[in-house]
Amino acid sequence: MNKLFSPLKLRDLVIPNRVFVSPMCQYSSPDGKPNNWHFVHYGSRAVGGAGLVLTEAMAITPAGRISPDDLGIWSDEHAQELTTCVSFIKEQGSIAGVQLAHAGRKASVAPPWLGGKPLTQDNRGWQPLAPSSIPFAPGHPTPRTATVEDLDKINQQFAEATRRSLKTGFQVVELHAAHGYLLHQFLSPLSNQRNDEFGGSLENRMRFPLRVAQTVRKNWPDNLPMFVRISATDWVSGGWDLDQSMEFCRQLKNLGVDLIDCSSGGLVPDAVIPVGPGFQTPLATEIKNKLGIATGAVGLITSPEQAEQIIATELADAVLLGRELLRNPYWPLHAAQTLGADLSWPVQYERAKS
Repeated sequence: MNKLFSPLKLRDLVIPNRVFVSPMCQYSSPDGKPNNWHFVHYGSRAVGGAGLVLTEAMAITPAGRISPDDLGIWSDEHAQELTTCVSFIKEQGSIAGVQLAHAGRKASVAPPWLGGKPLTQDNRGWQPLAPSSIPFAPGHPTPRTATVEDLDKINQQFAEATRRSLKTGFQVVELHAAHGYLLHQFLSPLSNQRNDEFGGSLENRMRFPLRVAQTVRKNWPDNLPMFVRISATDWVSGGWDLDQSMEFCRQLKNLGVDLIDCSSGGLVPDAVIPVGPGFQTPLATEIKNKLGIATGAVGLITSPEQAEQIIATELADAVLLGRELLRNPYWPLHAAQTLGADLSWPVQYERAKS
């Protein structure tokens, strides 16, 4: 029996299949609000049969955007603008999920197709904030070190964003603690060189990310699941690694997190990453097997057979597809045919099913 297109129940929510849309920034919103591009982008992946459609990193504050063209959910007005898109996703039988994020020292850069370079404050940019005043890379601005008052405010912004996400109609919330953004910056000793209660030991470096995770869980209904995306390793000696991730995930599980979305890297620009098909899947498997928590595998998962094998052999509980779903929004519909699964097509498209 096919496993990729079997349902996944997390708390009271049943996700219809194990193909999830990985969060992918679109850099297409000059005011932080969704527009026609986002409606078509997210809507087409739902029409294409994905079980869960996760948004791109949704900034909880303007200063937490990666670029000045990122989506945000820092006001009620921003949240209200998302409702049409969320409703459409759900009407197609998919689950709508939101990823909440703060970019930290990787904020204030141009979109990739415009070079991805840091922006100056007189060119739509702003000074980033980080655990320590360590730039992301040569040529990037030195971030301002976050004060305890800053952290209190950011924690509150995550709380407000979580409540807005629920009102908008999202059914899954994912906390972004990966790819070198703010929460990951606190976790890694390469970017966190504080000497207060939020730096130094592993316990201290985890303190703020765990506090935010607890805040999100507290403001999210008990019957709906919460995910956390992590970079399980920095791929750099002396940095964040799988052993530390294991302890972090153990504590996330204790806080009520339901699934760990297992990615890697992103903290420093010169990491040597062994990129290849399914290269991050073993990270998801290790966390799943050792901690007994659901995991999602992500990273160069491209074929139906590969995705099916990951689920069927219990290497992970879901697969998150990124570039493959950019290439083909209808990948789940075609994958189901390849694997012999009976995945419903939109009635408008049924004439093309066979």
